[in-house]
Amino acid sequence: MVKRISIFMLAFMFLALSASAQKWEVEKVHSSVGFSVKHLVISKVKGNFKDFSGTINFDGKNWDKASAEMTVMMGSVDTDDEKRDAHLKSADFFDTETFPEMSFKSKKVIKGEGDAFKLVGDLTIRGVTKEVTFDCEFNGVADFMGTTKAGFSAKAKINRQDYGVNWNKTLDTGGVVVGNEVEIYLELEANKVG
Repeated sequence: MVKRISIFMLAFMFLALSASAQKWEVEKVHSSVGFSVKHLVISKVKGNFKDFSGTINFDGKNWDKASAEMTVMMGSVDTDDEKRDAHLKSADFFDTETFPEMSFKSKKVIKGEGDAFKLVGDLTIRGVTKEVTFDCEFNGVADFMGTTKAGFSAKAKINRQDYGVNWNKTLDTGGVVVGNEVEIYLELEANKVG
């Protein structure tokens, strides 16, 4: 019964949108782009990026025709530690002077159950492009102060060494300072602009 109501509500929200493709712009104030990575094998360090932009195109009905693009300014990294942030911006990690942006451009959407879907696309970091699949959820549509908004959540895992982010140190007790697997997660609120 709950699943039937959820599908009905999703269908109702889709019907409220125009049948033609619509453009939505990510609103930075109510969105976040973050990551986490293992530190010393025993814990995870989290961070986020303060400067990013993105557009989402979808008509409210056909997920297979939806698309998304995001650009993240790597120099806006923030882990609540200035020394660590400076190291992340250096050539050891992001090399922000040479590669100021990380970008993602979708290639296809795979509809899942309920509000879930997968977004497959090209992620570019340090000039290296690899295909990545984000597990996503559509969180619905709301009207607020004359603006129509849509919400999305997304997460993916990548190996940082695939993108040339190779710096590390081996610990005396075994293991390494920084893990290779990086979790990326996004909470996006987008405003309809067309």
